[in-house]
Amino acid sequence: MNNLGMFNQIYEVVKSIPKGCVMSYGTVASIIGRPRSSRFVGFALHQNPKQQEIPCHRVVFKDGSLSPAFAFGGINAQKDLLTAEGITFADGKVNMKKHAVKLN
Repeated sequence: MNNLGMFNQIYEVVKSIPKGCVMSYGTVASIIGRPRSSRFVGFALHQNPKQQEIPCHRVVFKDGSLSPAFAFGGINAQKDLLTAEGITFADGKVNMKKHAVKLN
């Protein structure tokens, strides 16, 4: 599969993250069948062509940390977007126990 195909798979997964929830880069990578490609997920989200449709702000590091390289305004913009959706933080990190998407 080429990069464009993987990008589209990543975007579809990210579009499925409900408002008020987050998913880690690694989880997205695992869902598309590439469990060792979390950095590639970050690269794809940095290229997000449709910020209003693809909520890349809902993807965070596995420990709940936000990306200092958030492409659409930086780390503070990402935190503001998540806070507006009701995401809570502890010690500057997303409360993953409360907000991470639960996979079956």
